[in-house]
Amino acid sequence: MTTETYWLEQAWLDPTVEPGVLVEVTGDRVTAVRRGVDAPPPGATVLRGLTLPGLANAHSHAFHRALRGTVQVGSGTFWTWREVMYAVADRLTPESYHRLARAVYAEMALAGITTVGEFHYLHHGPGGVPYADPNAMGEALVQAAADAGVRITLLDTAYVASGLLDAERGKPPNRHQLRFSDGTTDAWAERVSSLKERPHARIGAAVHSVRAVPARQLGTVAEWAAARRAPLHVHLSEQTAENDACLAVHGRTPTRLLADHGVLGARTTGVHNTHLTDEDIALLGDTSSGTCMCPTTERDLADGIGPAARLQRAGSPLSLGSDSHAVIDILEEARAMELNERLRSHTRGHWTAAALLRAATADGHAALGWPDAGVIEPGALADLTTIALDSVRTAGPVPRLAAETAVFAATAADVRHTVAGGRHVVRDGAHTLVPDVAGALAGAVAALRD
Repeated sequence: MTTETYWLEQAWLDPTVEPGVLVEVTGDRVTAVRRGVDAPPPGATVLRGLTLPGLANAHSHAFHRALRGTVQVGSGTFWTWREVMYAVADRLTPESYHRLARAVYAEMALAGITTVGEFHYLHHGPGGVPYADPNAMGEALVQAAADAGVRITLLDTAYVASGLLDAERGKPPNRHQLRFSDGTTDAWAERVSSLKERPHARIGAAVHSVRAVPARQLGTVAEWAAARRAPLHVHLSEQTAENDACLAVHGRTPTRLLADHGVLGARTTGVHNTHLTDEDIALLGDTSSGTCMCPTTERDLADGIGPAARLQRAGSPLSLGSDSHAVIDILEEARAMELNERLRSHTRGHWTAAALLRAATADGHAALGWPDAGVIEPGALADLTTIALDSVRTAGPVPRLAAETAVFAATAADVRHTVAGGRHVVRDGAHTLVPDVAGALAGAVAALRD
């Protein structure tokens, strides 16, 4: 294996910004980090600006990227948005999903993202008929990530019901949801067990929500993940209607229901965690269950502001996701989490820039089952994201405030370089594997229109 040397003009080495950092990379790993190197040595690749560890997008639905713009027309609710989403899902095939996801993951790489958690529930063909390869859709996503130069945790999702019916059963899937459903979680477990991990891909599990998996079947998913020590994610209390239905049928909140069926734990991440009781927050914290906040989607869908600060104080690690891809910008997700809390509390400074960057890097990767990523130190995966400090958004502040500049002023458009597992995927703002990302996106989305 060859060794590559990178000279970082400024580097965020949690929790501080350090000037002149030399990073040696062998294969896909960092092998040495030296501080205080004033000038790049001969042969080093120079990364000017602020270099962070690669960013983690802990919650993605790749096909939702096709909704951008369309669902911003007019008014409505999460439930009316969902009908538009179903129309796009109905038209996807393994081939068209691969084309779309490759472009979406390339957009993520341009935004400095090196690992994506794909919450994947579009499993089967029209009418719920399995493909010849029952995992054809999941395999399309895994290949798309490889083609775009990023890592993926495929969070294969159990989705077997359209809503809560009674304490034992769920309502049958509607005609759109037949593509999502394996019928039972036992059938889900049989199918997902045939998925194989690869160097760039890990397989995790997900419960779509308590409305989509009947209570008596929750344990199957939890046990599958526990046996493999795999990440387990779940949409949790995103909507007050979900809470109301769960209370009516089970006499308890969704969080308590998950706890009672063994779903919560240190490898579990609740996505959104928006409408929680005090007991819910304590349950998540006491079990070290994580929280993935997706502020740009939560505000786009008018879902509400989740109690992120209280969750973290209770012991729930925070990560960030772009979810429906109203935008793909993890820096904006980090900024929005802090600014949302300011709007709610009328006070400022709930997280330091370092804490927000930690949610965007190390803690996000840990939530996806990559604990050896998200830091710039020997032995870690060689993921580097460099943000320009001379753009119209970032020019001016002194270098020691580069972390604050990145979190509170920079956007995905300021990412100049992305190195993922030692591979220079984005160089000087251009993707090295997908030459025309915008064109690929436009073509993939256009193919899904009526």
